[in-house]
Amino acid sequence: MTPTELAERLAAPNPPRLLDVRQPDEFAIVALPGAKLIPLNELPERVGELAGWREQEVVVYCHHGMRSAHAIGWLRHQGFTHLHNLTGGIDRWSVEVDANSPRY
Repeated sequence: MTPTELAERLAAPNPPRLLDVRQPDEFAIVALPGAKLIPLNELPERVGELAGWREQEVVVYCHHGMRSAHAIGWLRHQGFTHLHNLTGGIDRWSVEVDANSPRY
């Protein structure tokens, strides 16, 4: 899902859930409103926190899209059915959607 598509989905009724798989220091710099932070390396031990999300639309993001792609592959094996990767991650979001979002 592109940043522009996500912005449209977030403004619509029933927006997707947002899962940020970056590290806490990255999340502190910039994050999407309402995103849940679970760093990729903690996902296996914390997946229970997402139990109610299994059949909901979830957009997973990181800095550029690589960690979120790995997270999506793993989450699919855990039974999550409606996952999207934010193409280009939070960095592309900062360029295309919200120029006020800090880049790092």
